[in-house]
Order: sequence, then structure tokens, then C-alpha cells
Amino acid sequence: MVDLSVSPDSLKPVSLTSSLVFLMHLLLLQPGEPSSEVKVLGPEYPILALVGEEVEFPCHLWPQLDAQQMEIRWFRSQTFNVVHLYQEQQELPGRQMPAFRNRTKLVKDDIAYGSVVLQLHSIIPSDKGTYGCRFHSDNFSGEALWELEVAGLGSDPHLSLEGFKEGGIQLRLRSSGWYPKPKVQWRDHQGQCLPPEFEAIVWDAQDLFSLETSVVVRAGALSNVSVSIQNLLLSQKKELVVQIADVFVPGASAWKSAFVATLPLLLVLAALALGVLRKQRRSREKLTAELEKLQTELDWRRAEGQAEWRAAQKYAVDVTLDPASAHPSLEVSEDGKSVSSRGAPPGPAPGHPQRFSEQTCALSLERFSAGRHYWEVHVGRRSRWFLGACLAAVPRAGPARLSPAAGYWVLGLWNGCEYFVLAPHRVALTLRVPPRRLGVFLDYEAGELSFFNVSDGSHIFTFHDTFSGALCAYFRPRAHDGGEHPDPLTICPLPVRGTGVPEENDSDTWLQPYEPADPALDWW
Repeated sequence: MVDLSVSPDSLKPVSLTSSLVFLMHLLLLQPGEPSSEVKVLGPEYPILALVGEEVEFPCHLWPQLDAQQMEIRWFRSQTFNVVHLYQEQQELPGRQMPAFRNRTKLVKDDIAYGSVVLQLHSIIPSDKGTYGCRFHSDNFSGEALWELEVAGLGSDPHLSLEGFKEGGIQLRLRSSGWYPKPKVQWRDHQGQCLPPEFEAIVWDAQDLFSLETSVVVRAGALSNVSVSIQNLLLSQKKELVVQIADVFVPGASAWKSAFVATLPLLLVLAALALGVLRKQRRSREKLTAELEKLQTELDWRRAEGQAEWRAAQKYAVDVTLDPASAHPSLEVSEDGKSVSSRGAPPGPAPGHPQRFSEQTCALSLERFSAGRHYWEVHVGRRSRWFLGACLAAVPRAGPARLSPAAGYWVLGLWNGCEYFVLAPHRVALTLRVPPRRLGVFLDYEAGELSFFNVSDGSHIFTFHDTFSGALCAYFRPRAHDGGEHPDPLTICPLPVRGTGVPEENDSDTWLQPYEPADPALDWW
């Protein structure tokens, strides 16, 4: 058997000639799988862009592969929502969604190495959402997904002195160009919140937020009255302070008359007293530095999560479904690598053991009672499934709550958007990138069962428990849910590295098999 493991040194950028030689070796060693180890890599964590600015969407193939003859498609949420399309060595602007026309630029200087960058100009709030890039050729197709966040810091606030009202002085603030919706707060000289007399935060013609707010300040609270506008996404705010002596607060009618007489002068004095508190005007260079710092932190978290995932991959094992364990309404493929729903039969199939009268699930032939084991399952775009592990000896004659207390450690998806576990109570999970492929890692002695999103290498959830017997892999595709993508649950082929603990200096790594983006599997 040929060992295709790759050392870290071989992952450095290489020339086109070296890339072709490497690919020729792969073709010669595995003639039936020319692209089995190619992956599409894009931004793996959310990108933050400012309104009116430019953002870049990098996307590349790993390992390097000439993409000049491929179709490369950037899309919004679904592949048919075209942001930019490169096909037959030319760009096709006529296929773009109207919202992105004349706003994109393709940088393809390194397309011969499988690396391209799409620039999106003049960012607007409606650009926020899920994006993806897809490479497609006759023998390869793959995609990557990511999220774009949009923020607007807003204009410098304008504060005005309106005059007397309800025994105090009315201050009014206006500002525009904020996104998402900002938070406004008035405070007195002691830092106590002042309730606004009026506040309106509304959408403007550019889908940004404009605000107007006012407050009536009475005697004793006029020293260092401040107002702040905060962008919660950027964790930044603009704050103003104004000082007005109590002597100008209306008391007797004589004072009111004096105030009205000197109002023009007071307005000039108030404008001069208006100052900036806590960095009113942040320079563009400092804001860029803050964004770079945030991106660096996200990159560090990504590397940390991927390191845990890569470590788990070293314990890959060959998992096969047990046809005898499958409910009669499920169909297990001949090679024992996939399971799908074919509809409940009117009665037990001839010769089929009555092992699951209620639970529509299937188990693996393998039983794990020690060591570490890792396997991956392609879930595609189906909207309901359960995956994980269960005790091989747990009764399955009727319905059961899929919780650790009942001998089940599973992750579930419901209605295409609700990811959750029962640990033992229902715990909702929020995933930035919907997984098309799921990794499951069992560390029996440590009492841990972990789930990973292979689409971006992130850690999803880990059960911590004490296992009381042999475990087997658990698969539950659920009955056909009526979704547009009723994909089967398919066990992915992985290089089996054995189940023993690797040596301390074993730094080998191996590339993931290609994850199909749109599997054309004919099933019901």
C-alpha cells in the first residue's frame, strides 16, 4: 500500500513545475482518484467590512492546481445567486446579480496556482450575509463558505441647545451613517443615566441608521452632561460633553427674560465649551489597526481550533454500517458506507431482525471499547439528521430520548437551522458555517466524544462522560424531510492511521478527501 502522507515542509509554496510533478505522482499512484485530496479553501471566519470601503474574498485550491480552465463562481448564500463568474477563461458580468454589477474585480495573477481574489467595492449594509466560492471542472467540484459582517461608524454628532422646556434646558443631538443600529445614552455629571425626552433611530435612504435624540436637563445636573453613540459591532463610540452653569437654569421669570435676551451669546459659549470626550474623532489609521488586531485574534482562534481537529484526524479508522442494525425504512448501500430513507414499509421486511421497531437509525459494525477513533460523515444539505455514538448494548425496542443518560451521545440538526445536543438537557448550538461534512472523535479513556465542522476545521461540541461499555457509531438520517437536498449520510474515506497513540515527534499531516458540493445521488 502506498503512503501518501505529506510532511510539513512539503506544504510550502512551490513552483508550477513542482506542482505538476507532484500531481503526476498522485495520478500514477492512485489512477482512480485524480482529485480525491483537493480542497477549496476560503475565509474560514467572518470578515468585517466598513460601509463605503472595499473587501477582498480570497479563495484557492489545496494542493496547488491550475484553475485557468475551471469555472470559478462567487455566490451569495446559494450557487445560483451569482456575485462574480469566471468561465471558459473569461469573466461574465451579465450573469451577476444586479446588486453586484460594476462593484467586483477579479484578481487572477496566481490562477495558474489555483489562487484567486475577488474584490467587492463600495460596501453597503445589504451586503451582509453568507458568501461562497466554487471551483468546477470535468473531474472536480468543491466550494467554501464564509460570513461577511458590515459596520458603519457614523458621522460626528451635532449637539444643539434648544432653549427652555419644562423647567430645564433642552439639548438635542443628531447623527447619521450608523450600522448596525446604534445605542444612545445621556448621562449627568455623576455618570447617572438621563432618560431621553425624545429619541428616534430610523433607516435612511442608504439603509443606514440616522438618529435624533433630546433631553431636558434641570438644575443640579448641568455640569459635564454627556451623550454617547455606540456601535456595538465595532465596540466603538463617539461621545460629547457640554458644560452650562446652573445660573442659567430658569427660576424666576426675571431669569427667564435674561436668558432669552442673552440666548445668542449663550449659544456661542456653548459651542466653544463643546469638547471631545474619549476620542471623539478616531482617525482612519487607528480604526484600521483595530480591525487588523481583531482579524489577528480570529486567525489565532482558527489555528487553535484547527490544531485540535488535525490532532483528532491522526486516529482515523475505517467505519462500516451494519445492514442488520438498520430500521426497515432505511436503506444501507452495498459497500456499507451510506444510509438513506426509503419510506416506511407496510411491515417487517422478510428476514429482517426486529431490532428497531421505533428508531429509524443504523449502527456501525465496529465496536469501540478502548483507544481513540475518528471518522467523518458527509451530511450534504439535508435538513434533519442525528450523528454520534451510542452504547452497543443499549435497548432500542422503542423510542428513546437521545441523551447520555439513555446511552446516546449525538449531535442533531432539525429543520435545516437548529443544531443541538442533549447533554442531558437541550443545548442549542450556533454555527457560523453550516457543515457539509462532520468529523466525530472518540477518546474512550478520557470519556470524550467531540464533533468538528470539516467545512472550516472548527470545533463544535464535546461530550464529557464515563462510558460503561462498548460504543458504536450512530447514524439517523430521519425520514425524508421534504427538503430540496435529501442527501444520504455517507461515511467518507480517510487514510487510516491506526488507533494507537502516535509518537511525540510524529508531525506528519495528510490532506482531506474532496467534499462534494452538490452530490448527484438518486434516492428517495
